[in-house]
Amino acid sequence: MKGLELSRSFFEEYGRQMIEDEFKDQKDRIAAGLVGHGSECFGFDDDISRDHDFSPSFCLWITDEDERRFGFHLFRAYEKLPKEYGGISPSKKSFFGSDGKGVCTIETFYKNYTGKPGAPETLYDWLYTPSFYLAEATNGEVFCDPLGKFTEIRNKILFGMPEDIRLKKLASCCFIAAQAGQYNFSRCLAHGEKGAAALALSRFAEKYIEAAFLINRRHCPYYKWALRAMKSLEKLGDCADTLDALLSNGISDGKASAETAERLCARMIKELVSEGLCPPCGDYLEPYAYKLRDRISSGELRNMPIVI
Repeated sequence: MKGLELSRSFFEEYGRQMIEDEFKDQKDRIAAGLVGHGSECFGFDDDISRDHDFSPSFCLWITDEDERRFGFHLFRAYEKLPKEYGGISPSKKSFFGSDGKGVCTIETFYKNYTGKPGAPETLYDWLYTPSFYLAEATNGEVFCDPLGKFTEIRNKILFGMPEDIRLKKLASCCFIAAQAGQYNFSRCLAHGEKGAAALALSRFAEKYIEAAFLINRRHCPYYKWALRAMKSLEKLGDCADTLDALLSNGISDGKASAETAERLCARMIKELVSEGLCPPCGDYLEPYAYKLRDRISSGELRNMPIVI
């Protein structure tokens, strides 16, 4: 059983009844779900990942005001729930680890990811908050949210990125991908710098994946899950296996890897053009970065260095 399924089942069997029995007057103010840190929140958990910070558990979110009113009582009630469920008991905690489950205020939960008690507010909040934090803040599943505040913020993060920010980040990704994959990778190999070539290839893949998420209007998760998550994308998701093979083969066949990078860039260009983000302007990805930049309406953002 996957962690998300386990969490949902545990909540439905024990958590919902606990709220009904002990918080009859407050039940319409308590949100529940599994969102945040950990592979189980993305649906990527397996036997290996469950060796630490994994347990039958779920999250309960309340407002700051409600935390003062009944938060401690809710915390105590949650702590009394069974520690084992479905044949699964808590695994060891990593040294700095926390499973992030149990009772938390809505404001504290989101502040851990955005630095704000809710969604990013300004253009620069959106620009400089790492996408993997936004992905963690919006993964998993909300089982119930009668008050609606947790979900309201969640939806702002999921769907509220300003278009200027998407264009700015996409331009930066395309510029770096072109420089690393279409230019510097082969040059590093020609210089005999195999380590530098491997770094260039990794840089290319990282920015290509980030660009794919931006085209799909999705937040790219932490790098170790990014390639797996890319497979779920509607657009360019089918490129994930090609990127996987490219990274696995690396510099063992430089010519083949360079050709693969070119094919991937051609796919990216095709998508940019079909989305109406850029007009056709050749096979090199870098000019498309400048076309994306030119679409930014904010003069301050548009005039920043293209790479962020």
